[in-house]
This record gives sequence, structure tokens and C-alpha cells, in this order.
Amino acid sequence: MQKSTKWFLGILAVLAFFVLGAVTLFSVVFINLDTGTEEEVVGSGQKIAVVEVFGPIYSSEDIVRQLKKYRDNSTIKAILVHVNSPGGGVAASQEIYESIKRTDEKKPVIVSFSSVAASGGYYIACGARTIVANPGSITGSIGVISQFWEVNKLLDKIGVKSNTVKGGKMKDSGNPFREMTDDERKNFQALADDIHSQFMDAVGEARNFTHEEVLAIADGRVFSGKMAYKLKLVDTLGTFDDAVRIASDAAGIDGEPAIVKEVERESIIERMFGTTLKSVAKVKEEIFDQPLLQYRMPGSW
Repeated sequence: MQKSTKWFLGILAVLAFFVLGAVTLFSVVFINLDTGTEEEVVGSGQKIAVVEVFGPIYSSEDIVRQLKKYRDNSTIKAILVHVNSPGGGVAASQEIYESIKRTDEKKPVIVSFSSVAASGGYYIACGARTIVANPGSITGSIGVISQFWEVNKLLDKIGVKSNTVKGGKMKDSGNPFREMTDDERKNFQALADDIHSQFMDAVGEARNFTHEEVLAIADGRVFSGKMAYKLKLVDTLGTFDDAVRIASDAAGIDGEPAIVKEVERESIIERMFGTTLKSVAKVKEEIFDQPLLQYRMPGSW
């Protein structure tokens, strides 16, 4: 190799090193230092915090964190939980429900239903002092669902075979590469029935229903807000603004309250490629992060 060629390759290597370093530094500085959340305050009166539960409930961590923050903040007089969710994971819904219930013991928590507050979305509302629904809100769906794919016949046609080694005959229950056995079906049904019973207990306690009264409506069907009001599943019909007024009255606030809400602060990278990044994150969540058993409105994902 000629000396000039060696020099040329050396210069390219040095340039590549510096470019890679610059890209890495850019990523660290602009992605990590320009992300997170900030509080948006609208108004100048006493404060009501708004916590949004939007989309499927697969994680409780962020909602529970916000509830605790506002619960411990003496300047926040009431909390309004705005729900627009078809439901989601069992444990995540239960944790948010318990956090709302605990928070309401310290200061008023009001829940406002948007378009949908069904299944797990309704479950979490049961921990609040007052539930406000629009007449057209979709709610209810008091039930539990778990779905399993079977792809063994398709794989047989294309010559693909799966081999499983297990200790314990039920260890691969729900395996999509074979048909479900009777014992597995009975086990999953018992699991669903137990969690469904927990859901009904929470509804009965929150709405002062007998077990028979809950059982009569807890078959997974959905209701409009108007229907739910007649069934006493919600306390009143109204808009988000009505819910603000109810929260203000419950906290004894004079005049117009100030609304406090967390908003996401996007990084420069997210501003440049925000739609693509959010789409990828949504696909990952919906495909890979779903729990086995869910409080979820039938037909929703």
C-alpha cells in the first residue's frame, strides 16, 4: 500500500472518530438534558391538580407518582383525575385505584370521564369521592379478559415446529404453538373468575351495592354515561369543566381555581422525529407490554 493511501485512510479514521464523538456528545446533551416534565399552571386562584389517565393502563408508576406528589403538596387543595381509557392491566389498575382511594382520604379526588372510561378505566374511578361522566361517555365493562392465540395449524402448513422443555405440566400454559388443554382452560377460567370477583368487590364497596346488584351488571357490557348514571355507577353527569367546579366546591375554594398539570417537555430529537418515535413506542407497548389478564373493554387494544 502506498504511503499516500495510508495517510488518506488515517485521516478518514480520525475524521470518523471525531464525527462519532460529536454525534455521541450531541445525543447525551440534547436528549438527556432537554427531557422530562414540567408543571403548567393556568389561573391564579387556589390550586386543583389534574392527573391524566389517557390510553391503555399498562403501567401505574407515573400516575401513582403524580397522585403522591399532589397528595403531599399542601398548596394543592383537590385532585381531578381525567380518564380516557379502555382499561388495561389488572395490577396496574388496582395500584392506581388504591392510590386514588388513599389520596381521597387526605384531600378530595374527583374523576372526570372523557370519551371512554371502561373496565380498568372504570375500576380506578371507584377510588374517588365523586365520578363525573359525560352523557355519551362509554363506561362499565366490569369484567376480565384474557386472549390466547393458536398458530400451530398455520405453522404445520409451512413446516415450522416448536419444541418445549418444561418442569411442571402447566408451565407453558397459553403456548400459542399447540391447543389449550382442558386443565389449562379451567385454570385460566378460575384465575379470571377470581380477579373478576375482586373487581366486583371494589365496585360494590365504592357504590354501596350488594353483591347481587353488582353481579347483575358486571357481565362485561358497556354503558353510556347516561345509562351508568341511572344504574348509579357514576355520581353525576357533566363535562370536564363541571368536574372542575365540583372539585373546587369539595375543597372549599372561593372563586376560580388555578389548574395545575404536568406536561411533557420534548427533547430536540423528539421535536425533530417525534411522530416516528411515538409510533414505535406505541407499537412496542401494544405488542410486547400487555399483561396476561386485563381489565379491558371488549374489542379495544
